Amino acid sequence: MKASFSEDESKDAKKDSAPLVDPDELEDWVIHQDDSIIALNKPGWLVCHPSKNGPWSSLVGAVRVHFGLDQVYLAGRLDRETSGLVLIGKDETAGRKWQKALEEKRVRRSYWAILVGELKEEMHVEGFLGKDPHSEVFVKQRVTVKSNKSKRAQTSFLPLHSANGHTLCAIVTGTGRKHQIRVHAQSIGYPLVGEKLYGLDERYYLDFCRAGWNEDWLERLGMRRQALHSRTFGFSDGGPSFVAPLAKDFLSFLVDALGMDPSV
Repeated sequence: MKASFSEDESKDAKKDSAPLVDPDELEDWVIHQDDSIIALNKPGWLVCHPSKNGPWSSLVGAVRVHFGLDQVYLAGRLDRETSGLVLIGKDETAGRKWQKALEEKRVRRSYWAILVGELKEEMHVEGFLGKDPHSEVFVKQRVTVKSNKSKRAQTSFLPLHSANGHTLCAIVTGTGRKHQIRVHAQSIGYPLVGEKLYGLDERYYLDFCRAGWNEDWLERLGMRRQALHSRTFGFSDGGPSFVAPLAKDFLSFLVDALGMDPSV
């Protein structure tokens, strides 16, 4: 029987409930703000969309309350455990502008990820994604064949630095499918560090959702969350662009495991 909870519901795991947003910390996440948008550097423990635990338990809810906005409009969500750039429109016009730009591929968006294994050359993956019928997890995706239930997905992996069995990789997507980067990383044999669902064994994910984080996993997984960071965001026609500094846990892994300079 498949587990019915969604990925973001892991925030409610009994032993690992995510903390509420601290208003003072929220100010530190702001990369850019003007009359129409707020660009934020989301931490890797926070869901984007409103949750049942009140406004301060999600990025959208916290931004709406903290900045005194009637409504906010999210342009391009991130999974709970993915850190980095998120754009929020202060009004419907701004939100739709950025969302439309994403859909029309007029926005350059790149991610950084830390992969298990040393990837030495660029890899470009293109094919179809669909639900994994063999998984206990309802939301889990897999590489599959073209059908009326699958969707085309395109991902490019560009290695930046490899050492000690790991690779820092820049990633550019040609499509925006559910879990796309994570599925494609697993499919080429280089899963993300910290990956519970598309890594060593999906039972890590199932156990995490049921009982929370187990510190005994850290040695095998490498990080408490998936090592994926939304790094850059900008219009391809010369409009505004933004860069999100690396999250502390992401940077610490680069320094400790790959021997990289902390100024990367």
